[in-house]
Amino acid sequence: MLEIGGFTPLSTTDWPDKLVAVVFVQGCPWRCCYCHNPGLQPRSASDGAAWRQALRTLRRRTGLLDGVVFSGGEPTLDLHLGEAIASVRELGLQVGLHTAGIYPDRLEAVLGAVDWVGFDLKTGFGQYDLLTAAARSGAKARRSLDTLLASGVAHELRTTYHPQLVEDDALLALAGELERLDLRSWVLQRWRPTADAAAELVASWRWPPAALLEALQARVPGLSLR
Repeated sequence: MLEIGGFTPLSTTDWPDKLVAVVFVQGCPWRCCYCHNPGLQPRSASDGAAWRQALRTLRRRTGLLDGVVFSGGEPTLDLHLGEAIASVRELGLQVGLHTAGIYPDRLEAVLGAVDWVGFDLKTGFGQYDLLTAAARSGAKARRSLDTLLASGVAHELRTTYHPQLVEDDALLALAGELERLDLRSWVLQRWRPTADAAAELVASWRWPPAALLEALQARVPGLSLR
């Protein structure tokens, strides 16, 4: 049964223009230095009680919600994700998925049952290992992106930005990749400090300077800031 580390019964921000509940799947093999939910990184034994309780809540909220977003952690880590998605669809709710593309084959396996994907692009694909502390993570993310685009599933591509974590050259390289794929929409989302964030990171946060933003928008005209 799905192992979850948290449940939000109502969110207006996790799927654009939708009222959703959010299921936070426990576990992620990457160790991104800016992770906003580090407590969701480790896997832990579970009897499924939290997921059963979430399902009971969802049954009571049918008619009030548009859908459910499976977030994390990394939802595709859990081999029971497909079963959980099917349970949500049986309630007549749409399904959204937040993923970093860590498991390309598992992502492909569930895409047919998903209505929307929020896809986290960490940095330029050649620089992924520095952020994730995981070998070949950039290649996995790129393969997952190709799979997502080929599926035709609605999606949002977004990158968490901090000038000390995502260097200008890496950001430009990523924009170049998106341009070659003829992608016109991309979101830079603001890095938000956790309670233990280094003071230096907090003090040095800024949006990209105007010249860099112009260069990025020349490659991806629909670039937006959030």
